[in-house]
Amino acid sequence: MTVHEPVELSVEECLALLRSNDVGRVAFTTPSGPRIVPVNYAMHDETIVFRTTPYSELGSHGPKSKVAFEADQLNYAKHEGWSVVAVGTAEVVEDPDEVHRIKVGWDPEPWAAGARHLYLRLRWRDITGRRLGHE
Repeated sequence: MTVHEPVELSVEECLALLRSNDVGRVAFTTPSGPRIVPVNYAMHDETIVFRTTPYSELGSHGPKSKVAFEADQLNYAKHEGWSVVAVGTAEVVEDPDEVHRIKVGWDPEPWAAGARHLYLRLRWRDITGRRLGHE
C-alpha cells in the first residue's frame, strides 16, 4: 500500500477542481440537528450553486444559514484523490436574470426526481483543499 502525504491546495486549485466536478455534499443545521445532503452543483462566477425544493430540509433551513460544502474525487485502488471544503452563508438566488445566466452557463441538474426550482448560492468565505497522490 502506497502512503501519500497530503498537499494543501491553493484557492485557485480548489476552484479549478470544483469546476471539474458536479456532485458534492452540503452540511447545515436543522432544529433536529446537523444534516448532510448530496447535491448536484455548478460553479457560477466564484460561487457554488445548487438546486433544491423550497420545502426540503435544505430549502427550509439552508438559506441565510452557515453551511459547509464538500466535493471530492477519490481513486480507492491507488489511494489518491482530492477534497475541497467551502464554508459560508447560503442565500437564495432571487434575481431572474441571474438565474437565467446560471442556466445558460451550467445549470446544476439534480439527479433526484421532482421539481427543484429553488436556486441556492454559497458565497464562500473560506475554502480549503487537499490532494493525496498524483490525481
